[in-house]
Amino acid sequence: MSDSGSAAVLDDPHSDLLSDLHSESEELDRLIAPLEPGEWALVTPSPGWSIAHQIAHLAWTDSAALLAVTDPGAFAAESGKARAAPGTFVDEGAAAGAALPPAELLARWRDGRARLHLALRGAPPGARFPWYGPPMSAASMATARLMETWAHGQDIADALGVRREPTARLRHVAWIGVRTRDYACLVRGKQPPAEPFRVELTGPGGELWTYGPEDAAQRVTGPALDFCLLVTQRAHRADLAVRAEGPDADAWLDIAQAFAGPAGPGRAPKGA
Repeated sequence: MSDSGSAAVLDDPHSDLLSDLHSESEELDRLIAPLEPGEWALVTPSPGWSIAHQIAHLAWTDSAALLAVTDPGAFAAESGKARAAPGTFVDEGAAAGAALPPAELLARWRDGRARLHLALRGAPPGARFPWYGPPMSAASMATARLMETWAHGQDIADALGVRREPTARLRHVAWIGVRTRDYACLVRGKQPPAEPFRVELTGPGGELWTYGPEDAAQRVTGPALDFCLLVTQRAHRADLAVRAEGPDADAWLDIAQAFAGPAGPGRAPKGA
């Protein structure tokens, strides 16, 4: 089972967020558009999910986000269905979309994300929208969509044996990964650490991205790409160059998740 969207986070502090979301979606579009119909059935690292399931999930979640932004009442009715079947509704939504002809599924994803982009662009300042967790601002919603697009795109790239070049857009994924530290604890019934952590990540261009107080005793360091793969549970910690200093930081890296919903099983180490 895959994730059901991002946990609510603070507004992303970076500018041009919607432009970055558009660019991330277009990059994934260029990867899948040339595929032959049979290639959409290729198995991805997410158990039971093909490339078609991955795109269907993105289209489904874009549709849910659009409903939340444009018709909160209708979204409340739909989210009730999710609460009634928390263990299956994500997989069921993906399976329904994956059953469509690939050309129709691709068109549906393109149309839905374009509609959502316009809705988020026109959202009133300070507006908050319902979601499967706490309400989200337009910035949080856009950041969540970028995170999911990147993460599911990674599954597709892995299925195709393609290595994607990391971009500065990873800063949005890293931001969610940092801000959902406490959520990752709570969803597992654990008490979040009382003190903030220091997180220092090296971006794709060698720049340093920092979060939290500089003098924090608990620290996490490493490449931004590896941190993003960790918090989206697209790679096992043992295969990544992310390091922790302090017992609380070390424990967090074992459970980190940037997405909402139940704690995921994560990926097995390579060679396991």
